[in-house]
Amino acid sequence: MGTITGTAMLIITIIAMGTAITTTMTEAATLARLMTWLSPAFPVGAFAYSHGLERAIHDGLIRTRSDLREWLEALLEQGSAWNDAVLLAESWRKTSAGDDIAGVAELAEAMSGSRERHMETTLQGGAFVEAMSAWSGEPSSGEEGPIAYPVAVGAAAARHGVALEDALTAYLHAFASNLVQACVRLVPLGQRDGVATLAALEPVVLRTARRAADSTLDDLGSCTIRADILSMNHETQYSRVFRS
Repeated sequence: MGTITGTAMLIITIIAMGTAITTTMTEAATLARLMTWLSPAFPVGAFAYSHGLERAIHDGLIRTRSDLREWLEALLEQGSAWNDAVLLAESWRKTSAGDDIAGVAELAEAMSGSRERHMETTLQGGAFVEAMSAWSGEPSSGEEGPIAYPVAVGAAAARHGVALEDALTAYLHAFASNLVQACVRLVPLGQRDGVATLAALEPVVLRTARRAADSTLDDLGSCTIRADILSMNHETQYSRVFRS
């Protein structure tokens, strides 16, 4: 077998560098797209929902940064955010395989624990699908019927080549960030307290995303009963700022 000449080695090196640069540019474009989809500026109306936190604050259950951190940690690891992550992962896998996600969408809708939770996830899901028409190849009409927010995000991430764990991390971070901002307004907490809460939740978000990436629908389950009840109570609250 002959040796590789200097010229051949140079050509191989240039090809490898080109491949690496292309890969890096693709990853950067994917990251930018994911950041756009889950940024506060994306028109899904996330700022209008408190996920029952408004009622928890009204009842004096969340008064400090520590209270908020513990509440959100429970939602992320064993509550509605965990179920969202499992549903997102299943939607991503089915879309990647070219399978229909109607069954996942139906299950996600059925798992909404209250009328306002149902409204929160389906209205955001519908708005997300509609806004996705800005990207070529994404149908503006979306899926048939209501679609829960995590299912819509999972399907879009798969269609656009976003890695599952990246999509899960971004989704869970956006979930926590939105609720932190709600509490900054309602408790009230200072902006520094809000940032400190997000910093404390970072390992929880990463840990939950990794776990959800390996999950199946058998892993669905929530035990944050108080949060579910408060979401129901919020429906009859006399004076309120948020829709859920």
